[in-house]
Formats: sequence, structure tokens, C-alpha cells
Amino acid sequence: MSDGHGSTPGTPGTPSGWASNQPPPYGNAPGSPWTAPGPASGAPGPPPQGPPQGPGQPHGQAPYQPPYQQGPYGPPPYGARVPPPAMRPGIIPLRPLGLGDILDGAIKLMRSNPKSVLGLSAIAAALGAIPLAIGQAIMLNSLTPILENPGATPPEGSFLTQYGGTLLSYAVQFVAVTLLTGVLTRILGRAVFGGKMTAGEAWTLTRGRVPTLFGLVVVNLVILFVPMALVVGLFLALGAAGAEVAVVAIVGVVAVLAYVVYAFFVTTRLVLAPAAAVLERRGVTDSLRRSWHLVSGGFWRTLGIVLLTQIIAFLIGQVLAFPFVLGGSFFALLGGGSTGAQIASAVLIAVGVTLGSMITYPLQAGVNGLLYADRRMRSEAFDLVLQTAAIEQQRQGWVHASADDLWDPSVTPSGPARHGSPDQGAPWPHS
Repeated sequence: MSDGHGSTPGTPGTPSGWASNQPPPYGNAPGSPWTAPGPASGAPGPPPQGPPQGPGQPHGQAPYQPPYQQGPYGPPPYGARVPPPAMRPGIIPLRPLGLGDILDGAIKLMRSNPKSVLGLSAIAAALGAIPLAIGQAIMLNSLTPILENPGATPPEGSFLTQYGGTLLSYAVQFVAVTLLTGVLTRILGRAVFGGKMTAGEAWTLTRGRVPTLFGLVVVNLVILFVPMALVVGLFLALGAAGAEVAVVAIVGVVAVLAYVVYAFFVTTRLVLAPAAAVLERRGVTDSLRRSWHLVSGGFWRTLGIVLLTQIIAFLIGQVLAFPFVLGGSFFALLGGGSTGAQIASAVLIAVGVTLGSMITYPLQAGVNGLLYADRRMRSEAFDLVLQTAAIEQQRQGWVHASADDLWDPSVTPSGPARHGSPDQGAPWPHS
């Protein structure tokens, strides 16, 4: 009986037992009744497909076709149409970001607006580096008598003399880096669309968020230092109770490991809070809650990128600062205690620390800001909002300042509503 396709079971048209609605298993295996049509089987092959063959094309072969373009998730399936690349009006493509996109975007943030980004970073880095450099120069100069007479005892100095510069540097960095993070995040929000922002404009848009940024830093410090105080109190309690050394060691190792896990977990879940505070204009508690929600579902990826960024920033800072710090140390140790040697040492150390920090500060701020954008694109399809806005900007031929409002979920239809209220969507302004 015919199967409706011009062949009967047992004939070379269809192998026995093979379903008629399935394609035959072509292959040139020895003894197989089924081989690909062509000269090997003696059957005429199918008519040639595609454009006519050129004079140099071998008979019986299909014309050459270029290979498929490799996509971000592997090669496309056979016959699929390769999608066009994502729009990239600014420092990143407007789609969910990979690790390379995030690092490249952070570097492009510095290159696209060097006056604002690197200028502000240099100011913040210098404010923190100068007290540190002075303190280190004084401390190194105090070691000069030991080099001249190895048997001499190091001079005793007050706590303020030895550690005052370091403590003052940390206090200045606390203020400067907090402000710098907010300003750079605001510049990044505009740079995603290819727009630029002056330092004055960025500060004007950010200064209203300064109390929130400091509140976030204080809350993070409390969250980290309270458990640390509990661990120290546990050690003191065990020592006061006269516990054995083995017990103290075991409890100490477990407590330290638990604290490290806790610190990594909390800091990763709250790492996007500054970006949410600046770009979405949220309060302290709301920004922390927003960061916690955005990191959900991408914790390990976020942790890995943050740790890798910290390692890269540390290495870059050390490489840039090392020659200057080394030269400053030689001036302080071999200058014989002269005032000129101390000044030269402090200047070299300050230049080295400033140079390293002015690169690492925007790198870390840029990565954290782009992680925030990536999490919103992955969890809220925020890339569609960005693409729509970018198309309108291309039509108008410029980036309007109202692009900053796109990051605020209370203005754009993307993202969760605040305080349980529905978002009041605002269309992109048309000319």
C-alpha cells in the first residue's frame, strides 16, 4: 500500500518500520539501504539550490556560504536569522551585560568624560592621600637612627604622631569617597545614553542625595561592626572563663568563618543601594530594600564580579603607586632627617597614592553602577525602556537632561512601584 508519498514499505523509498511522517535517516553507512542522493547511490540528486554556480564551483557542491555569526549564547540554530547587535549609544550595549561589558563600560566611563570623572576622582584621592603621606613620611623619618645604629632602640612617639595621619586619611576618605560615589553614579546614568555631564552639573544633581549616601554608609558600618563586636566579646568571655586553648581556637575559627560568610553575604546584597539612592532618588531604608531585591536571583554572579573588581582595583593601585611610594621611602630613610627629605618623601607618596586611587575609585563606582543597570535589565526588562529612549534620542539628535528620569521607577513604567502604589508612567518627551 502506498504511504501517500509514492513509496511502499520494503522498497528503497522508505525503510521497513520507519514512520512515514519522519524524515529518512540519511547516511552512507555500509549496507544501509539509505544513502544521501547523489552519485554514490546512483540516484539522481535533487535540483541545485541557491544561486547559480560560478565557473570555478565544483559540480554537485552547494555554493559557499559564510559561517553563522557567533552570538553571546553560542551559535544560532540551523536556519535561524542572526539578530542585529544591540543598540550602543553610550558606554554599554542596551541589553543584559556580561562581565566584559561591565568592565569595558567602567573604563569607557573614564574615557568618555575624563574631565569630570578623573578630575573629581583626583581631588577625592588627593584629599585622602595627603594626610596619609605626611604620616608615613614622619614615621619613616623616625626610623633613620636605626639605620645609622642598628643597636639603637626606636624612638617612642605618641599615638597621634604614629597613627594620626592614617586615621585622618581614613576619615577624609570616608567623606570624599562617599560623595564621589554619588557624583560618579549620576554621571554614569547619563553616559549610558552617550551624554556628558560637567562636574558642577553632577554635583548639583547629587547634593540632595548626600544625606542618604552617608546614611547608607553608617548603616553598612553598623551591620558589619556589630557582629564583629560580638565575635570579640565571645573571645573575651572565653578568656575570662579560663577555657582551654583548643576550645578557644576551635570556637575562634568557626566564629571568624561565620563572620566572613556573613560579611560577604550582606555586602553583596546591599552593594547596589548607593546606585538606587542616587538614580532612583530613594531613602536609606528603601534603597537597602531595593538593592536586596535586585540582587535576588543573581547573588553569586554579583559576588564574583564585585570580588574580581576589588582584586583588579587593588592590583592597579599597587602597580601605579609602588614606584612613587618606594622613592618616597628612600628619601625618608636616607635623607638624614632633613626637612627637605621629609617634604620630598611626603610629596612622592601622596602622588603615588593619588594616582592609584584616581583610577580605582571610578572603576569600582562604574562597576557597581553597571551591575545595578544589569540587574534591572535582567529582572525588569529595563533594557526595553533604555532602547526606546535611545531611539527617540537618535531621532532628536541629542541627549536631553530628562534622560536622568528614566532610572526612576516612579517616572518610567519599568520597575516596581514605590510603597505599594502603581507607577505613574511618563512617556519620553517628544519634540
